[in-house]
Amino acid sequence: MPSQLVRKPQNAYHHGDLRDTLIKAALREAEKGGAEAISIKALAKRLGVSQPAPYRHFADREALLAAVTAEAFRQLSAILREAMVKPSEQSKLSRLAQATLDFGLRRNGIYRLMFASRTVSCAAKGSELHEAARETFALVVEALEVPAVGFLRERHALKIWAALHGVVMLAEQGLFTGEAAHATREELVEDFVNETKAALLSAIKDVRRRGKPGA
Repeated sequence: MPSQLVRKPQNAYHHGDLRDTLIKAALREAEKGGAEAISIKALAKRLGVSQPAPYRHFADREALLAAVTAEAFRQLSAILREAMVKPSEQSKLSRLAQATLDFGLRRNGIYRLMFASRTVSCAAKGSELHEAARETFALVVEALEVPAVGFLRERHALKIWAALHGVVMLAEQGLFTGEAAHATREELVEDFVNETKAALLSAIKDVRRRGKPGA
């Protein structure tokens, strides 16, 4: 008898497809509840694959979280890059800062996965996640639009990144509504932008002045 053709089930995945599908599905779960919402067992069931299948692509849950967080950073970088190149009277730093605030408030589950879990701190130097996070930070440095003078750009980039993170997290916890400061979150972020730009330019001028002979 001729051998019968065996049809693949509709939910079958080609090699490599399952990895990407797991990452996308995990991101959707993180949207709802951050890192805590991601379960390999639940994802396998939802995608209709065997329990061992995800482990062909991820050694454990931590490996999946790292891949998902790397993708989240890449998505944020794409959003920030788009905001920075958009024609506007606002500075690049202002556009980046407002885009970061919007991302953090609108996609808070993803934001908490990126900044309120230990996934990034556990990432090995040179890993996919480490490089994705570095790329995002590099955009903050670029948005400052000043020449490299020592590590002044990086220092002030860290300062405003920390300030933005503080606003997002306070807002997410319901601890910052803007009423106490009689300002919106967006206005407060713009204050951070202006203060950062002024402080950085002052620091650069001071370094250059001290570097001149006879100054």
